[in-house]
Amino acid sequence: MNHTINLTFRRLVLVIALGSAALLAGCSSTAKKTGNSTYDFGPAPMPVAAQAPSPLGVLVVTDVTGVAALDNERMFYRLAYADPLRARTYSNSRWAGTPLSMVTQRIKSRLSQAGVKVLTPTDAAAGMPILRMEMDDFTHTFDSATQSYGQLTLRASLFHGHKLIDQRVFNQKTNADSLDAAGGARALAAATDAAAANMLVWLDTLQLPKQ
Repeated sequence: MNHTINLTFRRLVLVIALGSAALLAGCSSTAKKTGNSTYDFGPAPMPVAAQAPSPLGVLVVTDVTGVAALDNERMFYRLAYADPLRARTYSNSRWAGTPLSMVTQRIKSRLSQAGVKVLTPTDAAAGMPILRMEMDDFTHTFDSATQSYGQLTLRASLFHGHKLIDQRVFNQKTNADSLDAAGGARALAAATDAAAANMLVWLDTLQLPKQ
């Protein structure tokens, strides 16, 4: 009789122990799934071939400006097919920096790769060309329940002194490879690189007045 009771007790202890282990494993798995994630653009892609130096030579690049919503680390998405006027944020994902600062740094990097000597306004001498940029949109946009893209809208203006040389709006859409924050981050990084490449083409076509 005592042997039967002891055996039953041991089995009960084993069941409780296994159940506790499974519960802890489940909590650990859930924590990994719901933990916060931080995204940046990754390293700037290297040019596929050697590029001729940009005819601009030296360019003063100011920090990208934009609406207050883009001056924090929140990641925005929009359900354009259901509620297009509402910008939502991913609750467990954020940018490593503000979109304004990240896009500024990426464009400066791409300009430098193209042979442009990039200066800040505090380092520049009078009379140098100045590139000013304003960002209107930087959103992971869903055009259906199964398709989404990264949307970047950037207005660039090139000045020489107080004279506007030219202005161009870069409206870049890049398809996302997954319907989540990670897919949106990759799409927006690619959209930024594409806009920077198009901006270089535009800048190389401009003729600055002789000093």
